[in-house]
Amino acid sequence: MTVATTLVAAGCSSADKDSAPAAKMDGDKVVITALAPADPDKKLDTNAITTMLSDKFKIKFQFDTTTMDGGPAKEKRQIAISSGDYPDMFLLIPYVDAFTKTEVQKLGQQGVAVPLEDLIKENAPNLQKALDANPVLKGMSTAPDGHIYALPQWSDCYHCTYWNKLWINSSWLKKLNLEMPKTTEELRTVLQAFKTKDPNGNGKADEIPLTTDTQDSTLIGYLMGAFAYAPFGASNGIPSLLQLNGDTVETPVDKAEWREGLKYINSLYKEGLIDQASFTQNAEALQATGNNPAAVRVGSSPVLYPGIFVQLGSKDGRDKQYDAAPPLTGPAGKSYTAYNNPTSTGYTFMLTNKSSKEARIAAIKMLDYIYTDEGQLVVNAGPEGVGWVKPSATDIALDEGVKPTWKSLPSADVPKNVTWDSLGQYNMTLALRNAQAVPKDIYDETGLERRLFEASKIYEPHVDKAKVYPEAQVWADPSTVSELSTLKTNLDSYVSQGELGFITGTKNIDTEWDTWVGGLDGVGMKRYLELNQQAYDKYKSGK
Repeated sequence: MTVATTLVAAGCSSADKDSAPAAKMDGDKVVITALAPADPDKKLDTNAITTMLSDKFKIKFQFDTTTMDGGPAKEKRQIAISSGDYPDMFLLIPYVDAFTKTEVQKLGQQGVAVPLEDLIKENAPNLQKALDANPVLKGMSTAPDGHIYALPQWSDCYHCTYWNKLWINSSWLKKLNLEMPKTTEELRTVLQAFKTKDPNGNGKADEIPLTTDTQDSTLIGYLMGAFAYAPFGASNGIPSLLQLNGDTVETPVDKAEWREGLKYINSLYKEGLIDQASFTQNAEALQATGNNPAAVRVGSSPVLYPGIFVQLGSKDGRDKQYDAAPPLTGPAGKSYTAYNNPTSTGYTFMLTNKSSKEARIAAIKMLDYIYTDEGQLVVNAGPEGVGWVKPSATDIALDEGVKPTWKSLPSADVPKNVTWDSLGQYNMTLALRNAQAVPKDIYDETGLERRLFEASKIYEPHVDKAKVYPEAQVWADPSTVSELSTLKTNLDSYVSQGELGFITGTKNIDTEWDTWVGGLDGVGMKRYLELNQQAYDKYKSGK
């Protein structure tokens, strides 16, 4: 939150954005300090990709790592900036700690973020080609003043476009002679059966009907879709605050339909059908529950894909038990799902004014390599023969009309610490994704992409694109960036805390809803909508 309001003096002057400190060298390699998230198995200093890129581009990386838990990771990033003790480069992950558009604008105005467009033109032909060929990517990347201060990741990911899914234990449905739920009340019936009828067969009431975690949750988004269109926001359980009504920018969170959705979610919570830990536990805790060696305990989880809550390729095959439930139909006949395209609206690559000119050139050349098909496969999946292989003559591509060019290896066969995964700055084009060899068996671990592709087909028809506010392409007026950033921070906090209170019952939705809605303007909702309307109108006019 600190970065939304103020940046202290150290290194934050906007006087000369082209100046750069002298290079720090380690032999023939330029030193680049970088802040990056990493899971416990990823030791970036000794990672195989770090070593490869270090040798290829003559870079000596000095990593300062954060966790994969979004809250602490963002806090560390914000503290680094506000204190002035920030690195040469931010190398981030969209669903963990990506910068928002307003943060990027603010850092650009302050001179913390170095403009990248000339560096790209002079040193990064693959990156330049990607920007020129993809107007949405270019629009996302280019601030109103014409500068590129940071870059998002790009992934033509069909299943990510329909993020708000619910994965439900089909084996339990079959055992209890239940159908896949299609309505809100059918889901209640299923969750009640999961809770009371011992579907895991161990004689204990240890089943958890529905659980998730704070970072990956689509709980509100998925369940709300039966009552109102719930815009997709960040993958941290906080829906976007904006939707369109024609060309009018409005918020769904103050509408009567939103209230009814929260009442429904609260009713499930009161019956003990939603795990209380869903609103406090991190991803590791959720995974531990899903992998409980004593018994399968998870009945359903509203997350992007099953691997978030259960180990794919589990020895007992429990990961194969989960299938996607369709978007639910509510009592008024509504059935929406959110639309998330582009699939990442956060910014994950930024060079700062702490970096030397030599460091900037080396970093942008590294990114240019990552933007090639070879770079995508090697950096994100691991070296050939280690993380992926060339397909055989009998392999079938995800798009069965094209010839496969690469094939992922099962995660159990891939050594630890040999990839950068999502840290690798995706430029996953549709052609590259569709050319992946994927088994016909969707429950095979390496068939996950086809499993998610097929599951997403049931969500696509439930999108109302007319309601989608194009946040990725809309930039605020530079003069309003600081104000807008503060408003967004305050509103996100107010809305998420209020919704949590209504869901868990610490706030009474019957008696406190009107007061809560009235309080939205007290934290700036009217002004927030006004500023976003201005930005949207300018975007629509093409100016």
